[in-house]
Amino acid sequence: MSSVPDGKKLVRSPSGLRMVAENGAFNSPFCMEEPTWVPDKDCQKCMRCETKFAFIKRKHHCRRCGRCFCDKCCSQKVALPRMSFVDPVRQCSQCSLLSQKESDFYEKQIKVLVAGSPFVVTRDTSDKCATMTSRLSNNHRFLFLDGENNFEVELTRITTIQVLTDTTNHTENELDAGDDLLDAGCACKGTSPRAVGMLVQYKPSGDQDVKQLRLDAGTSEEEKKAAELWLLAMHKAAKLLYESREHQ
Repeated sequence: MSSVPDGKKLVRSPSGLRMVAENGAFNSPFCMEEPTWVPDKDCQKCMRCETKFAFIKRKHHCRRCGRCFCDKCCSQKVALPRMSFVDPVRQCSQCSLLSQKESDFYEKQIKVLVAGSPFVVTRDTSDKCATMTSRLSNNHRFLFLDGENNFEVELTRITTIQVLTDTTNHTENELDAGDDLLDAGCACKGTSPRAVGMLVQYKPSGDQDVKQLRLDAGTSEEEKKAAELWLLAMHKAAKLLYESREHQ
């Protein structure tokens, strides 16, 4: 039996073995393409410590940024799920730190997003709302809202995300330029203020008009805790989504 999931294929690149979607259009929106390596002829010294390369001082390319380093500055092999590598790959010290920070999202937070959380959802400027479960699709490409009337939003169509807190003005904390909402005071577990909702603006496929969703946490403490964890994970997802767009 094949170990390759449906809709996936194994691809071998100079950097290593990757598990990618058979149709590139179906790749996770959090993924980044492999970088173009700096040509060997342009690498006479390490691009970090400036040690000159020689017969006994080999050069190595970072699989995340594509730059050229000596073994000391590019010795770690770290998981890089954003580029769909099957095994940990060699990365420079700076990129390995980034990849390690992202590992929490792929190991924990993405599971929270896929599992979903209940919210009171309001569409556009309607005064009608409904309790729905907001969750990320298994392929990470859609935000599903499950309820009496289900609908979905493609992540690549999202233009802005605003995380709402219980103490901040709802026009603040907008994420459309890679801002770190947590550093800016958005709620994190065990701290105040607390994340209580989210505004999402998006453009449906084939429609240039911007639509809006508002998600508010329920009233019980259990619902608020579940919503806060989901919003924290969605905050990180939004940052990765922005970074992936910038990387294209």
